[in-house]
Amino acid sequence: MASTSETGHAKNVANFESLISFVKGYGATYNPSKDSIRIEALEVILANAKNSLIDIDTVFPTYTNAISAREFAFAPLSKIITRVNNAIKATDTTEQVDESVKTLVRKLQGIRASAKITDEEKKQLEAEGKEVNQISASQMGYDNRVENLYKLLMLLNSIPQYNPNEEELKISTLTALYEDLKTKNTAVVETTTPLSNSRIDRNEVMYKPLSGLVDIAFDTKVYIKSVFGPSSPQYKQVSKLEFKSLAK
Repeated sequence: MASTSETGHAKNVANFESLISFVKGYGATYNPSKDSIRIEALEVILANAKNSLIDIDTVFPTYTNAISAREFAFAPLSKIITRVNNAIKATDTTEQVDESVKTLVRKLQGIRASAKITDEEKKQLEAEGKEVNQISASQMGYDNRVENLYKLLMLLNSIPQYNPNEEELKISTLTALYEDLKTKNTAVVETTTPLSNSRIDRNEVMYKPLSGLVDIAFDTKVYIKSVFGPSSPQYKQVSKLEFKSLAK
């Protein structure tokens, strides 16, 4: 489903097309001295705007499919990592090793090692001259999770006692999972670029100050108002056409 903003871009284009249709209906009376609002120039802007939306519609499905595939692949990670942590606890590893694994598990699951202090507690510590530098424990960004999973794999590889019988907990299986997650995360990054570039092109055509579709539509409506008058049926036709700047 298209987002509200994406629908808004299409509405701007549709209203601009209606504006041109009204302008053509005025015949020779519509004769601006400003080149940018002549009918030929308006039609060029309309064509470019339509093409910019087509470009986005072309690359958007690939992007959304990559997003969905990544979310699906990452969904079971937290439970699997919990099982890995429990498997470590069930071995004869030292407390230091257990804590190292636990630290990475926390990062992968976005869990704090200690409770976050309140603003009031922070002010009290600062009043006592104590430095407060509480680092955010959330490293749930996909890039961070991929990196921390790799660190966990390297750590597990260094622990001789970690040799589970469960296939899904074996290092080889976890390594395959890591490679899959890394690939799917990279796919999102790679599909983001063409979508971002297409949006930049659209914003240039539609929302660039002075020469974009929205500003040109405004200039066109002002010209119609000046020619026919603010109470004229011609101006009433176009005044109801809304054009919103949605550059993002």
